[in-house]
Amino acid sequence: MRILFLAHSFNSLTQRLFVALRGCGHLVSVELDIADSVSEEAVALFKPNLIVAPFLKRAIPASIWQQHVCLVVHPGIVGDRGPSALDWAILDKEAEWGVTILQANAEMDGGDVWAHVNFPLRIAKKSSVYRTEVTDAAVHAVLAAVEKFAVGTHPLPLAEMAIARGRIQPPLPQAQRRIDWQRDCSAEVLAKIYSADSVPGVLDCLFDVPCYLYDAHPATSAVLASVAGAAGEIVARRDHAVLRRTIDGGVWIGHARPLQTDDAADKPFKLPVAQWFPEHVAQLPERPAALMRPYDEWGELRYREDGLVGFLSFDFYNGAMSTAQCQHLRTAVQFARQRPTRVLVLLGGEDFFSNGIHLNRIEAAAHRPSESAADESWNNINAMDDLALEILTATDHLTVSALRGNAGAGGAFLALAADFVWGHENVLLNPHYKNMGNLYGSEYWTYLLPQRVGAEGARELMQNRLPLAASDALRIGLIDAVFGQEASAFFGEVGVRASALAQSEDFEVQLAAKRARREQDEAVKPLQRYREEELARMHRNFYGFDPSYHVARYHFVHKMPHAWTPRHLAIHRTGSSHQPRTAS
Repeated sequence: MRILFLAHSFNSLTQRLFVALRGCGHLVSVELDIADSVSEEAVALFKPNLIVAPFLKRAIPASIWQQHVCLVVHPGIVGDRGPSALDWAILDKEAEWGVTILQANAEMDGGDVWAHVNFPLRIAKKSSVYRTEVTDAAVHAVLAAVEKFAVGTHPLPLAEMAIARGRIQPPLPQAQRRIDWQRDCSAEVLAKIYSADSVPGVLDCLFDVPCYLYDAHPATSAVLASVAGAAGEIVARRDHAVLRRTIDGGVWIGHARPLQTDDAADKPFKLPVAQWFPEHVAQLPERPAALMRPYDEWGELRYREDGLVGFLSFDFYNGAMSTAQCQHLRTAVQFARQRPTRVLVLLGGEDFFSNGIHLNRIEAAAHRPSESAADESWNNINAMDDLALEILTATDHLTVSALRGNAGAGGAFLALAADFVWGHENVLLNPHYKNMGNLYGSEYWTYLLPQRVGAEGARELMQNRLPLAASDALRIGLIDAVFGQEASAFFGEVGVRASALAQSEDFEVQLAAKRARREQDEAVKPLQRYREEELARMHRNFYGFDPSYHVARYHFVHKMPHAWTPRHLAIHRTGSSHQPRTAS
């Protein structure tokens, strides 16, 4: 079928549905929700059999839903209605939640039900639940609804759904999320911040400055015993975060966004707490997290061993990696290489493996008189390259990148620096840079990518700018294995496979072959030359006359509304009636 997506943005859920429906053989085109007239024009151009709205912030115009079947993906159980469905569920500590596919009509979230899928609601950030449980449920529910539509099945009126137990909920106001530091226990504080992560955040104060809070983590009794303080006091720092006391413990707060800045023209955006308040944070006692530590002790980097296998995780917020974070991770890789193990598994984070350079921190440099976005971009990409080089030259270990979460841009190529790349079945990869103002990219991609998919395959991947399902990445040779329907199953299987690799009878043969390949490749063309050629192009992106990268980064960080839909998504505007081609 011809399926048109109407979406506010091409977010992670929209991308998963995009690749899933294309994988079923449907012709899928995307129109970003800019104006009713633009959506109407898209419908007229594409003439879809079916319209799907994976993620919208406005109602579909009556001129469209009255003429076409429009499936709306609602992140709530049957009967739930309102724009803050998942927020309320997390704040109310629901044990079970779900996704419902509704047919658009005049009543918001009140249309007939095509499909629904429920799931246990994990205690976690809204953004994490949305990317995992909500997205997985949405894929299953949308595929079921599309199949029903294809065979002529009719949806069920909401009033006739005996299982409907949801209710109409208004937008969740800040007053409902307000933290009372003198009354709220740690679980309540976490639930409030979790329910607002990553949008809109919880309005509170840090160092007497009104701020929206994000990225909260529970503190352990061990760290709390080392610092005194009353409820509400900020008592310590770790990585970029601060520790704030509650009535029964404490929480780490990693990111914040001031309500306003001294410069009214300077719109504040989300940054690590230490970036917004460097002087205040520097005065706090530091409580660093050791690389090897108990599992419940929060920190960005963690290393553990199981026999001959070392596991290094790097759980950076939204997968973004700043200059300093790249440097710290490189030091951790060096530490892991010195350990008496044979295999090193790079786990990334639970939600993202990596998304490359830290655009928010780079944008912050553009607003500081003593810094520049170009300089910080340059420092960041060089730190990424240093990290990739550390992995590429780890000839003392076999290395594995285990993608528990999505990987994009430089983060996708960082994964390729390992000897083996294993992916979870639901992972998406975006192995390209052009969406960020035609960035050329580095991380030795000109060396790594052609080795896996060939020169022509590399060119196509870098040009088409579309997400890849893990199964498609496996098919074209970009990654080496895909397994695990559930995250826990993937994690367990990674351990089994890594252990088998470390204990294999031909381990030394494999390691010797790796060293020989590296030496041969270095003799043909040194890695330093690949790096110099890539960075020469990146230098023009950062410092050259074309401002495309800086404009795109500004729009991304400041969440600027879309002015038009990129043509690689809106194939109805290219004059093509065929699906965009993927690398093969």
